[in-house]
Amino acid sequence: MKKIIIIITCLVFTLALFQLNPSPAMAGKKRLVTIASGWVTGCYYPLGGSISRILFKHPEYGLRATVESSGASVANANLIANKDADFAILQNDIAYYAYNGIKMFAPGSGKNKPAKNMRAICTLYPEYVQIQALKKSNIKTPADLRGKKVCVGPLGSGTEVNAKQILEIYGMTFKDLGKVERLTARESSDFLKDGRIDAAFYTVGVGAAVLVDTAMMTPCTIVHIDDEHAKKLIKKYPFYAQFPIKAGTYKGLDKDVKTVAILAMLVTRADIPEKVVYNFTKAIFENLKTIHKAHATLKQVTLDTAMDGMSIPLHPGAKKYFKEKGVKIPAGF
Repeated sequence: MKKIIIIITCLVFTLALFQLNPSPAMAGKKRLVTIASGWVTGCYYPLGGSISRILFKHPEYGLRATVESSGASVANANLIANKDADFAILQNDIAYYAYNGIKMFAPGSGKNKPAKNMRAICTLYPEYVQIQALKKSNIKTPADLRGKKVCVGPLGSGTEVNAKQILEIYGMTFKDLGKVERLTARESSDFLKDGRIDAAFYTVGVGAAVLVDTAMMTPCTIVHIDDEHAKKLIKKYPFYAQFPIKAGTYKGLDKDVKTVAILAMLVTRADIPEKVVYNFTKAIFENLKTIHKAHATLKQVTLDTAMDGMSIPLHPGAKKYFKEKGVKIPAGF
């Protein structure tokens, strides 16, 4: 009997020691999170990949991540709403619509559902709406798209929404186009090279590989959005801003072209613990060199601009990090 008591006492003591001093394997256990990105050929996917690499190389953040390619902004908002992703990259306008349950996220408007559980982490960089057209199609402005074969982005994507809004300002709908294609960025590029479409909408960073590749293979141009129509667009949809695309950005672009842009942003779910989001945010901004190396456009991701164009409430974990860094939080967020 005494022997049994001694054995039990030893076991209890050992268990207590284990709890106080867990094994290295247990101490190093990381929480797995998912990041919904976008097209492999855009900027979202490389950004997600760079965050995943940072978390892999730095165990002190206690996280590891898998990156999922998706249909981009609208699809990512739905992934957050349905709790199918922990973090997501999407446009600031789409985030606003999803959080507030308006536009394409209004109840009864379709398969999309409001994402009241969405919370912001930061904004990232301008995403330019770039309409790339074959030179032989003689498309100078969006008005010239009437009757043409045009790709407006994948169904349910932010690109499709931007295409719809820009055509609206020029007094058109998709019905005014000769043919509407809903393709990924890579598919759009292939269709342009083959002459199967006249133009394609892209909402991506300037210098995106897919546009560069298309321009290298076939004579193309970027369609100009004039000041008058840009101002009308911004008045109706204030998430937009005017930006120029510099001459030489793409082969055959011999002069600056004006277009509009929105901002890419990083979001999460309200139910993700504060510590997880804090560490996730910290990992990004303490390792910006890794982010910047992933894609030329990502060099625009900075701590100073992390609150620009903020459109939905911040997650407490992100807010805590930015307050520690002295970043001014916009009122109401």
